[in-house]
Amino acid sequence: MPEVIFPGPEGRIEGRYHQNPSKTAPIALVLHPHPLYGGTMNNKVVYTLYHAFARRGFSTLRFNFRGVGATEGTYDEGRGELQDLLAVVAHGSQDNATLPLALAGFSFGAFVTSHAVAALGPQRMPEQVVLVGTAASRFSVAPIAPDLHARTLVLHGEQDDTVPLAAVMDWARPQSLPVTVIPGVAHFFHGQLPLLRSVVVRHLLAQTAAQ
Repeated sequence: MPEVIFPGPEGRIEGRYHQNPSKTAPIALVLHPHPLYGGTMNNKVVYTLYHAFARRGFSTLRFNFRGVGATEGTYDEGRGELQDLLAVVAHGSQDNATLPLALAGFSFGAFVTSHAVAALGPQRMPEQVVLVGTAASRFSVAPIAPDLHARTLVLHGEQDDTVPLAAVMDWARPQSLPVTVIPGVAHFFHGQLPLLRSVVVRHLLAQTAAQ
């Protein structure tokens, strides 16, 4: 998993990249939780998502938002972090604009992912969206476009002690967006990371079969 550096709005962006040998492999970007509360690209949920996508043949990138690790800049309440993500997408699209794109995020990263989906629009609409522990009680999470509902997996722990399940249901309900609830699981999926990985892999397998 070699280190990669991308140019970003505030300077360099630090990441780790798994390259699928196939030139036609889809690309997945995985976003980490809140930078001010210890969130980094090495978070164990982020790492689990990263490997779930890699297992399904994606070239997969996880990276640090501004102010985290070797990524330059300072925390910007999601606004600048969205620009970081869009800069990474734009950089990758220079040579791979036709390759399918997937976006995944955990907690704060899911909040940023939701706004990235809206910002990218139909020109670069992700083929897959995975939102885990979506921070709906702490941030204004963007709705997911109806055309993407079938390709979106929203995962939440029943006993999430950081983001109450009720907050995610309140966000999802007006959209009629399904939420997959993992019984007995808290925010960081302690002891249940293999289950998290298997649920994501099954979703990706089902989407491949449906295409």
